[in-house]
Formats: sequence, structure tokens, C-alpha cells
Amino acid sequence: MDAVNLDRCPVYASFFGALGCASAIIFTVIGASYGTAKSSGAIFSSGVLRPDRMMQNTLCAIMAQIISIYGLVVAVIISNALAEKMALHTGFVQLGAGLAVGLCGLAAGFAIGIVGDSGVRASTQQPRLYVGMVLILIFAEVLGLYGVVVSILMLSRSAIGVTECPY
Repeated sequence: MDAVNLDRCPVYASFFGALGCASAIIFTVIGASYGTAKSSGAIFSSGVLRPDRMMQNTLCAIMAQIISIYGLVVAVIISNALAEKMALHTGFVQLGAGLAVGLCGLAAGFAIGIVGDSGVRASTQQPRLYVGMVLILIFAEVLGLYGVVVSILMLSRSAIGVTECPY
């Protein structure tokens, strides 16, 4: 193997893949936990005024938890492709994929939490606002889905045409 190929297979390449794996789950879980916590405060406080709408208003917290599933899926895909000796290109792509889903999930979780908090309080006072709240929650959830799609596209190309690292 020539020196060029050795430069493309450094010992630390798998570190970037592991960092992408961790980023995927850490950032999406932070977003999901913020969305759940922020909307849950509104769910319980509105449950005092309208206990009959309590289960209907839990949609916000459920949608926030879906964000963490996106991160889990990408983290599992990345972790299955990690190896002790891998191309630097692959490690960088795995890092990028993890950051893509993680940061999109973080933003989606924040959006779901803020929309859920305001939407639940508003729809408790005026039930006709519930459909509008659900539509805005869907738009917020899609932000996380965009990150998953980009991550999967990146990961599907991460090992195509890269340097082989036999030892």
C-alpha cells in the first residue's frame, strides 16, 4: 500500500464516525426532552381547566418523542458501519450524517415544545384552534424528518468508491 492510501486510513478515522453516532442520539434526545417538558407543562395546566381534553392534548409530547426515534435510527445505522480501520472520508460522512439528524432534531424539538405549549393553552380556551395547532406541529416535526432523509442519503454514499483500509 502506498503512502497516499495510508494517509486516507488514519487510526483516528473511526473517532469521527463514533462522534457522528453520538451526535445523532444526543442532540435528538435533547430536542425531544425539551419538546416534551415544555409542552407537558401546558398539558397539565390546561388539564385543570378542561380535563376532558387531557388525552387529546398529549399529541405534542408524543410528537416530541418521535424526534428521538429519528436519532436512534441514524445512530444504529452509523454504529453498524463503524470499524477499527476505516477511510477518513467515511468517518467524516458519518459525522456529517449524525450532525444533520441531531441538529435538525434539536430544532424540531424546540419548535414542537414552543408550539405545543402555546397551542395547548390556546386550544383549551378555544377548541377550534386544535386543528391549526396540529398542522403547525406537523410542520415542526417535518424538520426532524428532513434531517433523517439527508442522513440516510449521506450514509448510503459513505462507503462507495473510498479507499480500502485492509490493516
